[in-house]
Formats: sequence, C-alpha cells, structure tokens
Amino acid sequence: MAIRFHDTYTRRLEEFRPLDPAGREVKMYTCGPTLHDFAHIGNMRTFVFEDLLQRHLEARGFHVHRVMNLTDVDDKTILKSRRAGLALGAFTAVYRDAFFADLDALRIKRADAFPAATAPEYIARMIAMIGTLMERGHAYQADDHSVYFRIHTFPAYGKLAHLNLDELRPSGRVSADEYEKENVADFALWKAWDKDDGDVGWDSPWGRGRPGWHIECSAMSTALLGNQLDIHCGGVDNIFPHHEAEIAQTESCTGQKFVRYWIHGAHLMVDGQKMSKSAGNFYTLRDLLDKGYTGREVRFALLRVNYGLPLNFTLPGLNDARASLQRIDEWIARLTEHAAPADKPQPHPASGGDRFECELDEDLNISAALGVLFEAIRETNRELDGGQLSPGQARSVLDWWNRINRILALEPDAESLPAEVQSLLDARAEARAAKQWQRSDELRDRVAELGWEVKDTKDGQKTSRRAKLANV
Repeated sequence: MAIRFHDTYTRRLEEFRPLDPAGREVKMYTCGPTLHDFAHIGNMRTFVFEDLLQRHLEARGFHVHRVMNLTDVDDKTILKSRRAGLALGAFTAVYRDAFFADLDALRIKRADAFPAATAPEYIARMIAMIGTLMERGHAYQADDHSVYFRIHTFPAYGKLAHLNLDELRPSGRVSADEYEKENVADFALWKAWDKDDGDVGWDSPWGRGRPGWHIECSAMSTALLGNQLDIHCGGVDNIFPHHEAEIAQTESCTGQKFVRYWIHGAHLMVDGQKMSKSAGNFYTLRDLLDKGYTGREVRFALLRVNYGLPLNFTLPGLNDARASLQRIDEWIARLTEHAAPADKPQPHPASGGDRFECELDEDLNISAALGVLFEAIRETNRELDGGQLSPGQARSVLDWWNRINRILALEPDAESLPAEVQSLLDARAEARAAKQWQRSDELRDRVAELGWEVKDTKDGQKTSRRAKLANV
C-alpha cells in the first residue's frame, strides 16, 4: 500500500515518493524551538507528530535523515537575555538543555543534527545567501540599513498559505520601520544593529546586524540536507510567514523546488480555549510532570489524535491517557506471564499482517492504528480469560507489540516502587487475604497519600503513579 500525506502546498493527499532515485533516503527538516522559554505543550504536540512520522517511515524501510534547527537569536531571545543580565549564549543554553530533557521525557528520537542559528558557519551561509539574493535583484537594503526580500520578484509567494498578495499584512517578525520598505509585505533578511541588540551582532557587507528569522532555516536546512528536501514539517502557525518566506528566498537562491511535501500539525487547544497564561491554561511539560503525570502519558495524550486535526488538551483527557496506558501495561504483563513457557512463537490473527502500519500509511491515521491495537487487546484478553490462547500465540502477539511499539514508543516505564510503598502493598495483600477489608482500604489510602494508585485485578494488585490534584 502506498504511503500518502496531506501536502499543505497542494491541499491534497499525495503519494509519498522521495527524491532519492533508489526511493529509500528521506531528507526531513523540522522547525525547532526558539530558545527564549520552556517549550509549551502546543510545541510538543508538533514535535511528537514529527517523531511519529519519522518512526513510521523507518518502520516502512526508509532511512530518514532529519535536521531540527534551534533558533537562538531573535527579538525575544535578545530582549529576555538582556533582562536576565546574561550573555545571549548563556541565556539560550538554559532553554536548549531543557528542550533536550523534554525530548527525552517524551521519548522523541533525537534528530541527526540540531544546528543553532548563531553558529559561525551558518551565519556565514546566511550572509552568502543574502548576497546572492541582492545580486539577483530579489533583495535590497532600505534606509534603515536592514536588508529585505522583494516579494514581488517571486510570483509564487503566497501559494503555500493560499494568500492573495494584495491582502498581505506585515509580519510581526520584521522591523517596526515599515514605511522604509519598498512594500509593506517585504520581509527582513538582515536586521541592522541597534542599541537594543547590545553586544549581539555580526559584521556583513550591509553593516553590523543579525539575520532575520526566515533566512536562518533556509541556510541551515540547505547546508545540512542540500538544496531540495523531501519533507518539511512544523505547526500550522509556521505556514505564514515563515515557511512562505523560506520557499521564496531558498528557491530564488537555488533555482530549484525547495520542498517536495509540506506537512503541518494543527493547533492545540486547552480546555477548549487558546492556550495563554492569562487564561490559566498554559502548560509546559514541566508543569504536567509537577502534577504527577509522566512524559509517557503526555506523549500518548498528544499522539492519539491525528496531527491534522485540532486537539483539545485537558487534564481529564490526560487521566484518560493514563487509563489507556494502564490497560496496555496490564495486557503486556498478562501476555508475558502466559508466554513464559513458550519455546517459539505460534501464529495468531492479531500478529499477522501489517494492519497497524497500513492505517498509518494513510496520512498517519493514528486513531485508526490505535483502534487496531485496542482491538487486539480486547480479543487476546478474551482468549486469555477463556484459556484459548496458547503460550506460543502469546509470544507471537508480544512480538507484534514490540514491532509496532518501535513506532509508538509507549513501553511501560521501568520504575521500581519505593520501599515504603512496597511494604504497604505487601501488608495490604495480607489484609485482603485475611478479608480485613477496612484494613485494606486504610492501606490503599496510605499508598495514595504517597502518590500511587492501587487497582485490584484478578491477577493481583496493580500499582501506578497517580496525578496530583489539579483544577480541571
């Protein structure tokens, strides 16, 4: 079955065919964070969907070479670093390290490269690209000494976002001196130094200054992946002006089509509203970890709705994600125990074929793919209950789980119980065996006070971390 993705540029489902003549190598660029604060869960939803995309392509036999940029110089990083009294590099390093910790907590694979915009080799490449654009008449230096891209020299400008050029408004990322530009929609390639930049700046043929946001990605992506990319990802908020500008400046430099497939993740809402600190619904991953949730639970909550559909994130929904993962964990534990005597796998319908992967082939339809997983859980649990599943079949189903989990990355956390909790659980097991129900309930409450939840099953006590109480 062919793999198909919704291409933002064509607004159609397109069959995926990489540029590689052998059809195996995939060049993928994903927009990374701006290092002025901790990434919020809206950012993380995009990074999780990109991780799912890479893992699925790899499961289908492709070799994915992925690059994710780090924006470590822009208006916000400069402003906040000065307020903090820190050099720009020292300030952004804090959020760079925090970002990598978040990736690990969410089980997101590391990209092959994380280029930083301030690296000397990329600053030099940006200056060279701007020079090429100047020579070809695509760029000009305005009275404020900044360099701008002439959008009227690139007729395809606006096609990614399906915009009418006559209706364009200035981007918030360009200089405030709009009247000094030839066209109000022209965007900044090089921003002239001013006193608010402090010691942040680089020398260029147009004077001291710093790169515009858009040229950073064009320089880093082409430096590491070449002039043409198979896939470029990001959130829908990147479509305009950022990705539109990337297309214009890159193709004006290279004369080649820049990206074959544009794939964008939809907005994340929180409690049905746009996320904002003033609304009290603004979450970073750290906020959720502090409430007692795990990165694995947040990953599942962000993963389970198709990337192209808006996701309404709620704390009750995160609790639902926890319950779904507990169901998976209990299933894995039952299969593992039952499969222990098996010498080798035996065929089972749930483990045959590639229905799970086929669902993902169709524009990463994760909802349908998870439907295949939970159907298998229901069926094999029923067979285990009825003594109809052989140990060899259980082993086969476990092998299937391990295969699809290379895409999902939802294996149970390897976490041991604190000694105090284990002692209480042992005492509770004794109380239940003696039918001391009140004592059992008291011990359950003491376990809960320590941050753990106990669930009684026919296979014994099952314990998991519980979320801290939160306003929902």
